[in-house]
Amino acid sequence: MPLRINHNIAAMNSRRQLNANNRDLSTRLERLSSGLRVNRASDDAAGLSIREGMRAEISGLKMNVLNAEQGSNLLQVAEGSLNEINAMLIRLRELSVQSASSTVNDQNREAIQAEYTQLTNEIDRIAQSTTYNDQVLLTGYGNNIDAASTTLTNSNTTGVTNLKISGALTGTYSFIDDATDGNITLGNGTVTQTIRIATLLDGNDVATGTSAVANFDRVGIQVTLAGFEVDNATGSYTDGDLNGETIIVNSGTGGSFQVGPNDGINNRIEVSIADMRASGALLNLNTASVATMTSARASITQIDQAIAKVSNQRGDLGAFQNRLAFTISFTENEIEAIQNSEASISDADIAAEVTAFTRAQILSQAATSMLAQANVVPQTALSLLQ
Repeated sequence: MPLRINHNIAAMNSRRQLNANNRDLSTRLERLSSGLRVNRASDDAAGLSIREGMRAEISGLKMNVLNAEQGSNLLQVAEGSLNEINAMLIRLRELSVQSASSTVNDQNREAIQAEYTQLTNEIDRIAQSTTYNDQVLLTGYGNNIDAASTTLTNSNTTGVTNLKISGALTGTYSFIDDATDGNITLGNGTVTQTIRIATLLDGNDVATGTSAVANFDRVGIQVTLAGFEVDNATGSYTDGDLNGETIIVNSGTGGSFQVGPNDGINNRIEVSIADMRASGALLNLNTASVATMTSARASITQIDQAIAKVSNQRGDLGAFQNRLAFTISFTENEIEAIQNSEASISDADIAAEVTAFTRAQILSQAATSMLAQANVVPQTALSLLQ
């Protein structure tokens, strides 16, 4: 290699190696100080894109857990009030039974009626005062079934004793129920589902003394069908009875809990709470009276039906709370799994980074020393000029 003074190739080489070692050393310091393998897009362009998508999903899932917990708290507020309403209905039944006996006179019944009226007024007050975040819960919460639905108004021929909705969109749903084919179709023109009902029937009828549940889960409607001699049923179901009947779902306030990271019905839980006022259409206690023996005896059955409806609503709320508990558990497991995947992309391997840092540090020190030596070499040319 010739001796030059204008260009010190050895020094240039040493400087290039020193710069490379310093860049590597800077990268290792950054990763060790941040704990992240990917601090900028240039570290891993594809990995950063994947990581940011996972981070967005994780943040949504964490909020879903909070939504589900708050939804469960909301339902607990409603269920707590219904517990008190249930206790008052039991007291109303006691008053009805007391007034239905000849051991009390009409003057006594006036005092009994006074308490009866106060308790029904209190049921209304509690229903109107049960709120969560300024939302009234017991005067109709979420989408609800319109009382004008022919499935209900013709219950003496359809045998329908109850309708429940869970995620059903607002609109009018119609049944297609051909006799003897064992199938029922329900749809609103946008969403349609056909289920096989034959397995729930005894021949073409619901078995005597029992009820069958037709669950249109994709539509979000559950229909309870009664057989002969079922308490509180005005009719019984025979294959084909629902043909042409309708269910009208009205829009309501609230009742939709976002428990998934994206838009879509599978990421939401729809809850509906009926109007639980004593004067409401469901309990319908404003027409009941204990002022006379005859009206008191009639009110016993009416109150029994109200107690059953309140108990059923409480059961529904409990079912939703249990569902939300499983949703929370599932979401937390999902967060853990996705966070693990995100960490495998994003997090630095500290042991590997310390090893690489030590190597870069040693090489940087060695390159610095060699650069100093390389800068000395051209000075030997001075001895030739002496």
